[in-house]
Amino acid sequence: MPLWLSEEDVRAVLSMDELIETIESAVKAFSAGQARQPVRTVLAGEGGFFGSMPAFLGSVPAMGAKLVTVYHGNLSKGLPSHLATIVLLEPTTGELLAVMDGRFITEVRTAAASAVACRYLARQESPVLAILGSGVQARSHLEALPLVRKFTEIRCWSPTAANVRKFVAESTGYPIRSAGDAEAAVRGADVIVLATASNEPVVKDGWIKPGACVISVGACRPNQREMDPDLVARARFFVDTREAALQESGDLVLGIRERRFGADHVVAELGEVAAAPTLGRTSDAEITIFKSLGMAVEDVAAAELAYRKASKLAKGAAIG
Repeated sequence: MPLWLSEEDVRAVLSMDELIETIESAVKAFSAGQARQPVRTVLAGEGGFFGSMPAFLGSVPAMGAKLVTVYHGNLSKGLPSHLATIVLLEPTTGELLAVMDGRFITEVRTAAASAVACRYLARQESPVLAILGSGVQARSHLEALPLVRKFTEIRCWSPTAANVRKFVAESTGYPIRSAGDAEAAVRGADVIVLATASNEPVVKDGWIKPGACVISVGACRPNQREMDPDLVARARFFVDTREAALQESGDLVLGIRERRFGADHVVAELGEVAAAPTLGRTSDAEITIFKSLGMAVEDVAAAELAYRKASKLAKGAAIG
């Protein structure tokens, strides 16, 4: 019988270190043409949007779809801004295998993809991490990135000081401190995570030191940007998927529209870099940017892993 996996079930079976390897395999398969996914279909709603994200991953194999909503106003109602449900199907028959909560998967697969990017695009010696944001993505990135780089200092800033204080107080076991403003967090940092809900740039070009790696996981619509366009123009720019980035990433779309660069400003997809690391960082001085929009193949790969482990551990409830 098909399984229902709650968020608690999914949390119980997914570990970040295993997920990082799963996501790396998924993005490599995608860029090698071993997966199929359309650019997500997005419907605008009252104060948010609803997205449909189907995918087939031949390398596993796995097939399914994520239905996701993004309503930032939810936070004032005590609800997560991102909510999702994932349907996992048997890839040779189309039979239903599982329905599972996708909110947590969205959270952790995003950070796992960022960890893959950090592995290939950050300098080996990158002791200082800066995180802009203090929500669920900040927390998941704090868990994921130290698995691929050793940080001796971690700085955090977000517009709401109380949230930053709470984030730092709860993040025991990490060398983390709050910064007074975004510039103080970012200046001198080796790896910079932008995990905000801002539709406008939150970092300026002059704040970013040579050799830094910037990971941008916000601003996922074509009219939004969270990076200074001058920074985007001078950096080596990497994406999870070219097709989606050229339609959905405001940091890229608006820069092209403003004639700062062309579509060829995208150096490579993350999966291409993971398969051939020489496509990534070429010197210790260059700035690299990974623009993450999130891919359905990541969700399906993570869901298949959760289903497989839950089946072995007798987690979840039968449907029907």
